[in-house]
Amino acid sequence: MTQHTLDQHTRQQPLQHALNDALEARGVSQAQFSELMIRLLDHGVLCRDESKKEAELYDRYLQIPELVEDYLSVLHIRLHHERRFTSLRLFPPGAEIPGEADQDEGVSSGLRNRLSQQEVALILVLRAEYDKSLRDGQIDEHGQATLPLEAINLASKNLLGRPLPEGRTEREVLFRRMRQLRLIRSGDASLEESESWLTIRPDITSLVTDTVLSQLLGASEETA
Repeated sequence: MTQHTLDQHTRQQPLQHALNDALEARGVSQAQFSELMIRLLDHGVLCRDESKKEAELYDRYLQIPELVEDYLSVLHIRLHHERRFTSLRLFPPGAEIPGEADQDEGVSSGLRNRLSQQEVALILVLRAEYDKSLRDGQIDEHGQATLPLEAINLASKNLLGRPLPEGRTEREVLFRRMRQLRLIRSGDASLEESESWLTIRPDITSLVTDTVLSQLLGASEETA
């Protein structure tokens, strides 16, 4: 081991020891901490009601929230904790987080480079339909809105001037992406059928600002 490597290892030890000591004091192992951080950084979102595993990881976060946020702050990544709906979502520097400084970015900049135009369009439509359900009081106890797929298709036509993809494969890929982002719940089997239903999660409000929503609705009214 070279002197440079030895010096670097020596400098890193206090930080590692401090983290391990803090984790041990809260009953969380280093392996458990690593599992949580890898899952968050890999998926960018974690919802307690999604699965038994995500419930376990969410509860683990509650044991060590300050350690998780301190770790992410070193990477300049911010974490939005939606306590009402027990979800966590990561945002990179410059991205807008509900209740924090407005960057006037519309759709979170943390997602813009990873989303296709078609995906962004659907997120805008889902946000508009969620807001409508919220105004109409059609929200369940988990803050979710359940709508027929045909309503989403109609909203896409009215707001953006185009329907959802007609091809089954293309549509399934699009909605699978929405589920990966924890924005909807739906089944895979019959997304091409008008009788299908899907559930919009409240996390949709984390990705589209009220300002952008108002602009979208205003543009739709002018076109009409």
